[in-house]
Amino acid sequence: MSRTIAFYGSSLLSAYWNGAATYYRGMIRALARRGYRTTFFEPDVYDRQKNRDIDPPDWAEVVVYDGTVEALMRVAQEAARYDIVVKASGVGFEDDLLLQSVMAAARPDATRVFWDVDAPATLAEMHADESHALRRVLPNLDMVLTYGGGDPVVDQYRAFGARLCVPVYNALDPDTHHPVAPDPRFACDMAFLANRLPDREARVHEFFLGPASRLPDRSFILGGNGWPGSDLPHNVRALGHVPTADHNALNCTPRMVLNVARDSMAANGFSPATRVFEAAGAGACLVTDAWEGIELFLEPNEEVLVARDGQDVADLVQTVTPERARAIGQAALVRVLAHHTYDKRAEQADALFRAHAGLEAAQ
Repeated sequence: MSRTIAFYGSSLLSAYWNGAATYYRGMIRALARRGYRTTFFEPDVYDRQKNRDIDPPDWAEVVVYDGTVEALMRVAQEAARYDIVVKASGVGFEDDLLLQSVMAAARPDATRVFWDVDAPATLAEMHADESHALRRVLPNLDMVLTYGGGDPVVDQYRAFGARLCVPVYNALDPDTHHPVAPDPRFACDMAFLANRLPDREARVHEFFLGPASRLPDRSFILGGNGWPGSDLPHNVRALGHVPTADHNALNCTPRMVLNVARDSMAANGFSPATRVFEAAGAGACLVTDAWEGIELFLEPNEEVLVARDGQDVADLVQTVTPERARAIGQAALVRVLAHHTYDKRAEQADALFRAHAGLEAAQ
């Protein structure tokens, strides 16, 4: 028997200022293959609806609501119709009110889930604010799922009163992210794709802009919102927002692709960004800044290159040959297809939902 999910998140249809989009798509599509029927509720904010990069899919229903409290309250009441009610972090409009409203509307027998796509940042907010809405609601939720963080995140959530906290890590949808032919538009020595955010900027200067400045004879590409107009080295070409339809080519074409974690995720560890699996799924030679737990996902020096600082990045750009880059990319592709697909993550989430439903039925 299929089960229904009400999923309140930032956006399924648009990746514009919304790095979690591909995670939502991968998880919900894989859950659909397991018989779950999801309705995704997303607010019309931040011009996301003007910058859609997919049409409404056949594996989920999407409800777009106005960015008003009245519209929020109306869609929150819809939670009463579903077996599983999910509120994601970082929706972007009245998050606290949305959390309280959807969980209050959920049926007594529904599974209530907070799905945290930025757990280190959420936990930092909770530590700083004793009146944080999630701190008040957390003991009444059935589980917290996170897309990263490992034991450090689990331990903190349990200390705040979570009944259950389980990381359901980022992964790969092979139908969406896969090798394609190189595209001359993206030819360079190293590419980096990420929106400009305050808690990432210093690390981007250390691991990307600094090495580019030291290597004037090498070429670099910078994709993502917020970068054009900033003071970039002459050999860094800023693309602005890169539609998801171009991500495979952007990963496949450069000699190397860089990942730079946000401050909180780097400090916490065990938090591979979606981009890590997307790049590996395209067979890219990935260079990542160092963070604890990387070897759980990709083997350093064989499936991924790890840089401790900007000098390491510069050294790699200078010394890694195209042949070695291709070998590392192919090894990464084999690893993620074997162990890090959204089908495997959906299997994990399905087991958690079934276990909770079984416990409820037994009571």
